[in-house]
Amino acid sequence: MADATNIIDELAWRGALNQMTDEEGLRKLTSEKKVSLYAGTDPTGDSLHVGHLIPFMILKRFQLMGHHPVILIGGGTGSIGDPSGRNSERVLQSMDVIHENEKKLTAQMVKLFGTDNFTIVNNYDWLSKISLLDFLRDYGKIFSVNNMLAKDVVASRLESGISYTEFTYQILQSVDFLTLYRQHNVQVQIGGADQWGNITAGTDLIHRLEGADAEVYGLTNPLMLKSDGTKFGKSAGGAVWLDPEKTTPYEFYQFWFNQDDADVEKFLKFFTFLSKEEIADLVQQTKDDPKKRAAQRKLAEEVTEFVHGKDAVVEAEAISAALFSGDVSQLSTHAIEQGFASVPSMNATSESKNVVEFLVDVTGIEKSRRQAREDVTNGAITINGVRIQDVDFTVDPSSHFDGKFVIVRRGKKKYFLVRIEG
Repeated sequence: MADATNIIDELAWRGALNQMTDEEGLRKLTSEKKVSLYAGTDPTGDSLHVGHLIPFMILKRFQLMGHHPVILIGGGTGSIGDPSGRNSERVLQSMDVIHENEKKLTAQMVKLFGTDNFTIVNNYDWLSKISLLDFLRDYGKIFSVNNMLAKDVVASRLESGISYTEFTYQILQSVDFLTLYRQHNVQVQIGGADQWGNITAGTDLIHRLEGADAEVYGLTNPLMLKSDGTKFGKSAGGAVWLDPEKTTPYEFYQFWFNQDDADVEKFLKFFTFLSKEEIADLVQQTKDDPKKRAAQRKLAEEVTEFVHGKDAVVEAEAISAALFSGDVSQLSTHAIEQGFASVPSMNATSESKNVVEFLVDVTGIEKSRRQAREDVTNGAITINGVRIQDVDFTVDPSSHFDGKFVIVRRGKKKYFLVRIEG
């Protein structure tokens, strides 16, 4: 951790603060006691992605300093849709899909936060019990339409249009904060910059119903941008997911390893728990010898371990080393599935074949027998990490990787994954 005496100082140094409802009050509160605080996520998908990590990294820092994080899974709010960050209405999902997503997101959160000093709740448990009349009488009467229209999240949608359903989202999120304040003594809500209007609506509701002296606060993180001005969190293949079935741990590791030198210090501060001195040293190493990518390597190690565990880091680094050297023979079948998920692939039977036939007739990696024989003779072909220069060599798919794959490399960098069927 940084050499700070208060969590607010820690967050400021790490570039994690955007807006606070009352900085002086929040600083005083967190200095005097351990607080309960929350961040939420709606189960609109079956996995979180790295963009979702942003507010949860802040929540994790609070946890590491002894405070009590509460994660809210929005089974209720997720059924109607958050209008923020969108120009059109969200397509509503069935409750069966939402409940299935809830289970998967809950498992991911437990993996990040553990089970000690941590609570996870679902707002479906209380929102689903509010009747329409109770909603209108107990909460709708308190909210001014004029004030709601002035919130950025709503104002940005007025031109394109917003349904009454999504318009009421900020009321439901306010009810969440009120409920958590009453039932779990939650005093702080954390969210992205686009959640500021919803968060302040919640603090206003609590002050209205619980008294102006109720100690509740809101805190948002800044929009995370890369040095080129583009939004953080996307790769060439789309979103980078926390679910290892959607983004393999190796691909996850590579996403962080490939960050630009201009961004790595910011990401080390925000996404790792390294100290100020450790980060400064890594940044200096990268300036002195950029090719070694010391800062990026450490960033990839730290975030991959946080999300997937130490074993995933070891395997990702083994895959990286094997791809760099070309010696893939010692990789496990599971590592092959990860490391070669994005390379060109084709299917073949388990029948043994002459290498020339295998390259031309079976896989189509080579366009002609003449070219195949020439590449083999010149040492341009490796099979499962072994350079083949004998045109009479027989490719036996059962000899490596549990008979599931054959890895072909042509030249120094061009890999092919042959999936064995039957």
